[in-house]
Formats: sequence, C-alpha cells, structure tokens
Amino acid sequence: MSDALAPEQPDATKDPWWQAALDVLLPPRCVGCGRRGAQVCAACVSELRPLGSNVCPRCGMPTTEGRVCRRCLGKETSLRAVLAGYAFEGTIRAAILAFKYRARTRLGPFLTGALAAPLTYRPLTIDLVVPVPLSAERLRLRGFNQAELLAHPLAAGRGWPVATDALTRIRDTRQQTELPARERLGNVAGAFGVPRPEAVSGKRVLLVDDVCTTGATLAACAAPLRDAGAEGVWGIVVARDIRVNGNRARVPKGLARVLTSSL
Repeated sequence: MSDALAPEQPDATKDPWWQAALDVLLPPRCVGCGRRGAQVCAACVSELRPLGSNVCPRCGMPTTEGRVCRRCLGKETSLRAVLAGYAFEGTIRAAILAFKYRARTRLGPFLTGALAAPLTYRPLTIDLVVPVPLSAERLRLRGFNQAELLAHPLAAGRGWPVATDALTRIRDTRQQTELPARERLGNVAGAFGVPRPEAVSGKRVLLVDDVCTTGATLAACAAPLRDAGAEGVWGIVVARDIRVNGNRARVPKGLARVLTSSL
C-alpha cells in the first residue's frame, strides 16, 4: 500500500450509534471502485500518486526538479504560492465530487489527509486559516461549505485558528466550472471583501479550497486580504487540475514522491 494516505475509516467518536450500526449492516461503498467496506478502500489508496515536491513552488503545477515554471517567472501576484497534494483525477477527483455535490461528508477525514499532504515537504508558519467562502445562495442550496469542512480539521491538527468570517463574497458570480479558463479571472475579480481588516493585518494567511484549476478564485481571495494588510497569503487545495493543451493530463508515476500522513 502507498504510504501517502491510509484508507479512510469512520470516526466512531463522531458518528452516531445508528450510523455505526448501519455500517455493519450495509458497509459504505468505496468512492473509487464501488466495493463495499470503506469510504475509500485500501486498494484505491495504494494507487494514489501524490504530486510531491517536483512542482512549481508558486503555482503547484508539475515541473522538472521543482523549478519555477515559465508561467510564473517574473509574475507578481497577491498569492505567494498554491500547495496541492494530488492531481484532480481518479479516486481523488471522485472523492471531491462526491463530498461536494452528493454530500458524502464522511469523506472529510480522507480529504483532509490529502489536503495536508504537501505540508509534509513544505511546512508553513501560519497565523490564520481562511476557507474560501461560498455565496449565500450556494451555501443555502448545498447546506455546507466544503472548504470550511476541510479547513477546521486541518487547522485543529496544527493549532492554527480558523476565521470563517475574515473573507466574504460581496457579489455573486457564475460557477467557475461553467466557464472557460480565460473567463474565470474576470468572473471572480472583485467578488471578495475583508469586512474587518484588523483581523488579518500583519498575519500570514492560509486560504483553503478543494480544487485549484486556473488559480483565479484563490487569486481573487488573496488580493483583498493583501490590501487589508495581510503579511502573506498562501493557498492550499486537495487537488490541482493539471491540463495540457486544454485536456486533463495524467501525472506520470515517476513524478510522485511518497509522502506520509497522520490520517
């Protein structure tokens, strides 16, 4: 089995008694292969391929020997770096989509472990963790903010405070998934605000989200945080959508570095 992640196991301290009983009678199906027994089975975990350290230290896209990629050379942004543990493919992709759109929130421990993976080889000193906010309407329809559900356990394990109100949406936007890459930055530009600048001033802020595709959402969040006086802003996501000529690319096995996780 890969050492990158351990197979997700239900947390008996959090699940109600009836959930534990139901798991015995009708074990959950693995989100990757559909076999019963776990939210993510050991076989699917063993096939995961972490991105490791051979990625651009700015945008998190794969590069040779972890060099800064050509897109990031000489480019200044409000976001210091994007950290991602995995490519948005396979079991990781299936788990994120099920967690986000089918409310399979019991995948949270597995996804939190994946989210924390890049901190193994790139530790950060953080003062404040901020989940990327949803619009009020999207939050009402979904019932939860997936970034917030991931941010709390990530931060709790490291003693970092979480501020869910440090960043707010000040205007609604179209779903980024509905738009081509060239339109995404404009869609979210100016969509976020910092209601209390004193809460972030002088602090090193970690933005949490589930997936980074073009980086437009994280960049749009980082800009008002920096304007409010944040010392620095980093982004961390479970997965990076890696595309070549517009097509989602598979990550070569040789690119992966085996990471360890406390999950």
